[in-house]
Amino acid sequence: MRTVRLTEETRKDLLTQLLKRSPDSYQGYEERVAAILKNVKENRDAAIFAYTKQFDGVEINAATVRVTKAEIEEAYDKIDPALVDVMRRSIANIRSYHEKQRRYSWFDSTENGTMLGQKVTPIDTVGVYVPGGSAVLASSVLMNIVPAKVAGVGRIIMTTPPGKDGKVPATSLVAACEAGADEVYKVGGAQAIAALAYGTESIPKVDKIVGPGNIYVALAKKAVFGSVGIDSIAGPSEILVLADETANAHYVAADLLSQAEHDPLASAILVTTSESLAGKVSEEIEGYLKELSRADIIRKSLDNYGYILLANSMQDAIDAANAIASEHLEIVTANAFEVMMKIKNAGAIFIGEHSSEPLGDYYAGPDHILPTNGTAKFFSPLSVDDFIKKSSIIYYSREALEPVKDDIIAFANAESLTAHANSIRVRFE
Repeated sequence: MRTVRLTEETRKDLLTQLLKRSPDSYQGYEERVAAILKNVKENRDAAIFAYTKQFDGVEINAATVRVTKAEIEEAYDKIDPALVDVMRRSIANIRSYHEKQRRYSWFDSTENGTMLGQKVTPIDTVGVYVPGGSAVLASSVLMNIVPAKVAGVGRIIMTTPPGKDGKVPATSLVAACEAGADEVYKVGGAQAIAALAYGTESIPKVDKIVGPGNIYVALAKKAVFGSVGIDSIAGPSEILVLADETANAHYVAADLLSQAEHDPLASAILVTTSESLAGKVSEEIEGYLKELSRADIIRKSLDNYGYILLANSMQDAIDAANAIASEHLEIVTANAFEVMMKIKNAGAIFIGEHSSEPLGDYYAGPDHILPTNGTAKFFSPLSVDDFIKKSSIIYYSREALEPVKDDIIAFANAESLTAHANSIRVRFE
């Protein structure tokens, strides 16, 4: 990893470099994605079957696109029962955490005849996208579906690319069943997003699409927003470790590599006030790379977007962390909770040397679908709030309306909206 002295100029250069990873920087893909969306919208099943053959090398049709009960049973037979038990314990933690996020309808009435309130309603139908690729992320299945179940979503439809055998990976399928998916379809990529957004003969249209994916999925979600809701537009994974001289270099290096192994576009950054720690972490990384199975991916990630930033003070380090607004932020300092209180921008914050990022990925309970590419400045982790909608409730009696009618009429007239004013006036003629 390159080591850079943190200054205002190097921080700006780093932010510019990291933004190259954003889906907004891949305009060259947009035409291809738009063509896929248009084709699926017009040709429906025929288009998704053709794309699945083209991109995944798998023949599917109306009879095979949906996962069957027999395929689910077969998946359970392939999975170690001990892993199923692990999933169930993870689900219990995820459910417990998200149950605390539940929103409830409320109403507030007054003696003069008004009632105002907010009605909370679960979204009817949600589409969950689960990526395929070199790593089968069954944990993402749980993190998408469990909050939707807690929110009370009526119908949860999952899509994911099939493997070369034409089947959904067993771990993903078991995770979907355990978490509570109602239907699973063997479709991936931008074509899956199009199918969920517009509907086909086999795949129903949904109200909202959630879940991460590759650049095609991210751009497709961006394009269909408005036809359906989306959670956010996710970019490649990232981690920032904020550390001082008290941190354990062996642990810090391991945590940085835990995200670098995702993708050559993943980002791993150490911000530290300690030159000694910086040197030790670099040495530890080289040692790990001799052992880890995805070392080639990790090296590309570190070469592209791996940094050690040397800060002159802890406040400078904190300012850099807030500017970068990382998806995952680990704080490994002597006063970690004090530092945490100064963090404004991060998807998930891990405090202390034993709270490593994979704890959040798999088990602790908070969602691991997180804002990336600096969007933690205005986006939040996936939560129960993503699966509900709120309606305002307004009731006024005639007696309550009468003393305020002139105010409303005056406001409407000031905007030259005379029909608005008339709607109030006629009730008192």
